[in-house]
Amino acid sequence: MNNWQNFTKGLFKDNPVFVMLLGMCPVLGVTTSAINGMGMGLATLFVLTCSNLVIALVKNIIPDKVRIPCFIVVIASFVTMVDLLMAAYLQPLHEKLGLFIPLIVVNCVILGRAEAFASKNGVFSSLIDGLGMGFGFTLALTLLGSTREVLGSGSLFDFSFVGEDSNTLLLFVMPPGAFLALGYLIALINKFKRTA
Repeated sequence: MNNWQNFTKGLFKDNPVFVMLLGMCPVLGVTTSAINGMGMGLATLFVLTCSNLVIALVKNIIPDKVRIPCFIVVIASFVTMVDLLMAAYLQPLHEKLGLFIPLIVVNCVILGRAEAFASKNGVFSSLIDGLGMGFGFTLALTLLGSTREVLGSGSLFDFSFVGEDSNTLLLFVMPPGAFLALGYLIALINKFKRTA
């Protein structure tokens, strides 16, 4: 498989959220708005890409018995960097995402790509895989957050396009709305795939 196919499979064919249904905790927990979804997606993209790169570099010197703990240490290092940088420079977003930033460490998308791809492939291929899966995850979270924000708040990226007295579907910014919006988006994507 060439690198372009490796990149695009994370966006469409093997999208972590819409196809593989991985990483559902942040997908359902933080996507009350497009900004939250995009912020969490970009944080995960950074961690996924950097950890894939480092794991591909050091895979030959890690003993098999401690492979998974070593992967978690690498991932946790990058999560700590993201957490501290967001706390310093993106304080409002950091407060909104809260506990979900440290939970990136145990996101099964990242650990799964480290185990299934980065530990078995070269550095450049692992970098491309991390970018593809990370952009796919970011795209999915942004799309879900946008859908929920438009339906639940009548706004997009905090830009309101309905009046104050208009009726919105408040359910979509509440936890059950995350399941409904995700289910409908997956159904639409599956229908589009079948017809394409």
